[in-house]
Amino acid sequence: MTKITASQVNELRKATGAGMMDCKNALVEAEGNFDKAIEILRKKGQKVAAKRADRDSSEGAVIAQVNDDNTTGVIVSLNCETDFVAKNDSFVNLAKELAKIALDHNSLDALLTANFNGISVSEKLTEQTGVIGEKIEIGGFKTLKAPFVGSYIHAGNKIATLVGLSADVNDAAVAAKDVAMQAAAMNPIALNEGAVDASVVEKEIEIAKEQLRAEGKPEAMLDNIAKGKLKRFFKDNTLVNQAFIKDSKISVADYLKSYGDVEVIGFERVALG
Repeated sequence: MTKITASQVNELRKATGAGMMDCKNALVEAEGNFDKAIEILRKKGQKVAAKRADRDSSEGAVIAQVNDDNTTGVIVSLNCETDFVAKNDSFVNLAKELAKIALDHNSLDALLTANFNGISVSEKLTEQTGVIGEKIEIGGFKTLKAPFVGSYIHAGNKIATLVGLSADVNDAAVAAKDVAMQAAAMNPIALNEGAVDASVVEKEIEIAKEQLRAEGKPEAMLDNIAKGKLKRFFKDNTLVNQAFIKDSKISVADYLKSYGDVEVIGFERVALG
């Protein structure tokens, strides 16, 4: 039997993240062949992935990443089965590495086929499924481009947001982070009134009218009163119209006015669950 040294085991462990015994057993099976041992560990990952394919992967780490010139941002949610794994440093670091790679790709399919140290991202996920023993997958992927993009990751990596500003003004990073925190905390359904889906608007008007009818309001008054309620709906649920979380006396749009000629032109939000 081929003698396996501690340095060989350590090298394989660094390359794959697998446990020491798994690495040693793979090297023994591969008769010391490093590449073959890696392949053995990947096949183990494939088997674990097949067994756990129907498991719920509602835990994980959501990471936002912005490029060096703050014009492109991505959010990647790396999902797993348990909170124990989600909090592990190596798992969070993997999510961060994936987010960095994602900056150069515009879709989830492109990310999954991207290179990760000589293998595809998809193969890396399968490999890590074998290492960790849980279902691992990318559960969310969002991108945003703007003259200035800022980001925010909520404590615990459960929610991440991106905000795009119309200009790179002084202290744009501060403004964008504040608005990104707003989006994380208040979960707006759209940027502004015009971005709300027409079907949602129609539904809200009908709900308002039904409530007014139940209150005995005359039919002739329903349209005008419903429009008033709709304005309140927009104020509560669209990002630029929401009360600013750091000063409820002003809206998010009003807050940005303090930074000059700049406005929010887009946002993305990804949350676990």
